[in-house]
Formats: sequence, C-alpha cells, structure tokens
Amino acid sequence: MAELLLGLPVAQSINQELLGRVASLKEVDIVPKLAIVRVGAREDDLSYERGALKRCEALGIETEILHFEEGDVDTQALISQIKQLNARRDVHGVLMFRPLPAHIDQAAVCEALDPAKDVDCLTSGSLFGVLAGVSRGFAPCTAEAVLALLDFYGIALDGADVAVIGRSLVIGKPVAALLCSRNATVTTCHTHTADLAAVCRDCDVIVAAAGHAKTVGLDCARDGQTIIDVGINWDEENQRLVGDVDFDAVEPVVSKISPVPRGVGSVTTAVLAKHVVEAAERTLA
Repeated sequence: MAELLLGLPVAQSINQELLGRVASLKEVDIVPKLAIVRVGAREDDLSYERGALKRCEALGIETEILHFEEGDVDTQALISQIKQLNARRDVHGVLMFRPLPAHIDQAAVCEALDPAKDVDCLTSGSLFGVLAGVSRGFAPCTAEAVLALLDFYGIALDGADVAVIGRSLVIGKPVAALLCSRNATVTTCHTHTADLAAVCRDCDVIVAAAGHAKTVGLDCARDGQTIIDVGINWDEENQRLVGDVDFDAVEPVVSKISPVPRGVGSVTTAVLAKHVVEAAERTLA
C-alpha cells in the first residue's frame, strides 16, 4: 500500500505560516487583498471561488469579486477594469478565471494585468519569471502546489529523475521549470512521446498533468516511485472525480501517491493566499 500524499496537512501548514505574516502586515497598516474577476458563472469557477473566499476569510485576507455577465462585457471594458485594479493600492493580487468567452481577446486582457499583482501566472511576464527563476509575478498556483506537496512529504528532488506528463503553460511547462530550479532532471512527456510507459518507469517521480483519465497506468509504475496526480476528470461510469492516474491499479505498486480528490487541489487555494500575502509584502520593499 502506497503512502497517500494528502493535501489538507500541507494546506494547514501553509495557513499557519500565513497567519503570522498577515498579522505582521496589519501592524504596518497593510491588509492583503485579492480581487477576483469572473465572467459568467461556470460551476468549476464558482467552486474554486468559494474555496478561495473561505481560505482568505480564515486568514484575514480581504477579497472583492468583480462579476460580469458574458453578454455585458467586451475586451476593452475588461481591460479597463484590469487597469483600474492595477492602479489600486489596496488591491495586492488579481485572480481572473479562464477561459474567457470567445468574443473576448483573452491574451490581450491577461497582458493588461500588472505582473506584480498576477497571483496565478496569467501574464507572459509572470511566466518569464518562472522560467528564468526571478521574482516577477508568481508561478501558477497549481504548479507551485505540486512543489509544496513534494516538500511537505520530504520527497527529495535534487538529482531525482522526474517525468512531467503534459506541456501546457498552465501546469506542465511551469511545473517542469520549478522542478528544474530544484535540480531535478526533468523529462517533459506528451502525446507524441514514444513509449511513455518506459519513460515513466525509469523516473523517481511522476507528475501527471495530461488532462485525461488513466493516462498513467500500471505499465508506468514501479516500486519506490512517487506519483503526483494533478488531473481532474469526471468518471461518468462511476459518477465521481478521478485524476490522470489509474489509482486502483497503480497505488498497490508505488511508494507514494497523491489521490484525487484530496491531493494537489486541496493545496491550490492555500498557495493562492500565499501569493497574495507575498504581493502585499513586496510593496514594503
């Protein structure tokens, strides 16, 4: 039986640290504040929003929601709202849900955001910061949550062979860059990878972020491995959320594995709150 890498203890540890940092900011009259920009009412956005609001409230982080109906806002109106948030000294972080409706130029809206307030890597400036290893903007919350999970459970990364399955700008490429910055040897895998199973079997750690259920099966696994499952998929047959890993097949074989749900997703809003606090702290520099 593999050790389950549960997200709740990781989130609680981050929360405990943030409480002191928020208190220190308030001593110098700075209250960290997150602005959430949402167009429409997708259920997954609303679910994440509820979790973020609950997390921020518990930590003493203020929040503000800017909600727009899909038919009531266009690209220029949304850019104008983003620029107003850039100029507000009381707002330290901005989270905008994506994808935006098709009639809105998502790239233009994202690039309008000041990287200093970009707490979930919407801008090319933030992505450059991740790839270059500099503090400009912030890494995607989910990508950083993967590192937080690995660190909390003492998974050694220096010199480790790691397979990252997925090459998106949201998770795959940023998490690969973060792992490289920790001296891991990273292989980025994707749909054109020849013999994915063989590549995975040779690795100490697998980060599954392909977006497809059962991408990682028994043929990818071996004894001693750690598997981090970032995927969120709906299993229609069993009416439940599943990851990208065939958990039932892989769990008896590997050493450690994060479940879905109760794994990486549980850490993401804690990382979001951490980014807001860091953004507020940077204003003191």
